[in-house]
Amino acid sequence: MTFDKRPILGISVGDPGGIGPEITARALERDDIYEICRPLVVADAGVVEDALRFTGLTLNLNKIHRPEGGLFKHGTMDILDMANMDIRRLRYKEVMPEQGQASFEYVIRVIELALKGEIDGTVTGPINKAAINAAGHHFAGHTEIYAKLTNTKEYAMMLVHGDFRLVHVSTHVSLREACDRVRKDRIIKVIDLTYNALKKLDISAPRIAVAGLNPHCGEGGMFGREDLDEILPAVKHVRRSGKDVEGPIPADTVFPKMKGDMYDAVVVMYHDQGHIPIKLLGFRYDQKTGAWGAMSGVNVTLGLPIVRTSVDHGTAFGKAGEGRANPQSMIEAIRLAALLSKNP
Repeated sequence: MTFDKRPILGISVGDPGGIGPEITARALERDDIYEICRPLVVADAGVVEDALRFTGLTLNLNKIHRPEGGLFKHGTMDILDMANMDIRRLRYKEVMPEQGQASFEYVIRVIELALKGEIDGTVTGPINKAAINAAGHHFAGHTEIYAKLTNTKEYAMMLVHGDFRLVHVSTHVSLREACDRVRKDRIIKVIDLTYNALKKLDISAPRIAVAGLNPHCGEGGMFGREDLDEILPAVKHVRRSGKDVEGPIPADTVFPKMKGDMYDAVVVMYHDQGHIPIKLLGFRYDQKTGAWGAMSGVNVTLGLPIVRTSVDHGTAFGKAGEGRANPQSMIEAIRLAALLSKNP
């Protein structure tokens, strides 16, 4: 018997009323995905069947209850049928507690499977935070769910677009609180998480830049002291361990340098400081067609005991159920999860 080295990836499709089921199906229509992994969809079979209906895809469904029941061959979608969503109550484009509950249960299941070692990594489709909270689960997003269920205290969000990588000191907090979270110890931890992640991506000697918080990195304290009092000491501390780290570097110049291949990743201080450049690169809107020509970029949670990648966009309720969603980000998330699962 030949041992199959392809990692098993559990894919939670996200909110049933969004584009998650569709982009998952479109991604698994590709034969190259099956060359690098064994994808296992975690969802309701009825939801996926409806996605196949309105997209016109001719994939077969293999409904299973355990990963070992998967066929993992192109042309067949192996689906761990959660059977927790009445398909008659499915509503595309709407925020519904039932759909929030279903998407939450999909996520819980892939985490449980990964913690038990039954799958090698996880990939998440887009959830709707309002629907999740309406169902009684008060989390800001996937990252916080994963951290809670894996009992992870120190974690960070990495956004990836090709060789352009950003890691956040803080994410889903107010801008005021984000400034308060710029602290030496946290920055050191995020740099270390970034370094370890780059090594897992087969980068032998990672080069890391650390963005400043204030304009001109505070201009010697004239525009704020966080860069002098918190960021610079953190960078100096890490450099003493031999890591190639530079900073703080003004945010208006560090990203062009990253794009010019001067660094392998940039540590950013808050949510929009990282999300704006990554989406400027990865998202392209075609005004002539009224559609997004590209929706690329991957979200990775660093610091977890399991692999987790995700699409870097939301549920896109405006186009849900119409068969025109772009699966590019899901394809990239699967590819990156397959790579990370090989280097635990």
